[in-house]
Amino acid sequence: MKFEVLHRTHYAYASPVRESFNEVRLQAISNEAQTVESFLLKILPPTRLRHFKDFYANCVHHFEIHEPHSMLSVESLLRVVTHPLAPLPLDATPWAMNRLNESLDAERCYEYLQPTRFVDFSPEIWRLAIDAIAGQTDVWQCALSIMHFVHTNLSYDSASTTVHTHMRDVIAQRRGVCQDFAHVMLGMCRSLKIPALYVSGYLATETASATHAWVEVFIPGIGWRGLDPTHNRQPDEMYVKIAVGRDYADVTPVSGTYKGTLERKMTVEVQIKTLW
Repeated sequence: MKFEVLHRTHYAYASPVRESFNEVRLQAISNEAQTVESFLLKILPPTRLRHFKDFYANCVHHFEIHEPHSMLSVESLLRVVTHPLAPLPLDATPWAMNRLNESLDAERCYEYLQPTRFVDFSPEIWRLAIDAIAGQTDVWQCALSIMHFVHTNLSYDSASTTVHTHMRDVIAQRRGVCQDFAHVMLGMCRSLKIPALYVSGYLATETASATHAWVEVFIPGIGWRGLDPTHNRQPDEMYVKIAVGRDYADVTPVSGTYKGTLERKMTVEVQIKTLW
């Protein structure tokens, strides 16, 4: 599949602000599942862009605006071709849970086994994960069981949380958005010592109007495999990966600081067009 993705973030400030320092994580990566054909990033007011790779190998664009300004627009235009990959069979049992320690030094798994800003694995989370896997002894089967548990026990509610909501609050109220589904699955996987990372990207459906989030788990002998607890499925060629990290805080599309008023209005627009 070939997609064109327009992603626009606009800030309107109640009074002029200054000394704005920003990072943008919107450039997709090229890998075996997708090929980036082009990427264009436009900033208004105009400024110089720099880019670098962060700790998680995401492409990060950095810019600064020192002069007073009353608005900020960040617009990206991405063209990407996705490639269908054979999904891992649902009945596969490639690696026993009791052998996990043999591969935890591979693929930088350590980073994806720790508690983070939005993800925790308290004894209560561990108990929830144990109940969810229902005696499964294989890493892949445990991950599938956790995905199904999260999908079944959380309700999707776009007005129930914010980007700052911790997974503990999501579990308590049993509702959230894709970011929250991913955080809960991360906490449950990590509580069982299954390496799991957060993925930010797009799901190219007819109604897509925002970024999407899902999870990748590390299966020894196979590698990282995606799971989408919001839709209870393995990602396919309809998914476009943008960035990965420990949780949402590592992959925020646009983040930064500035001096000036706290009164502002932010609007985000995502348009996904299927080219073929």
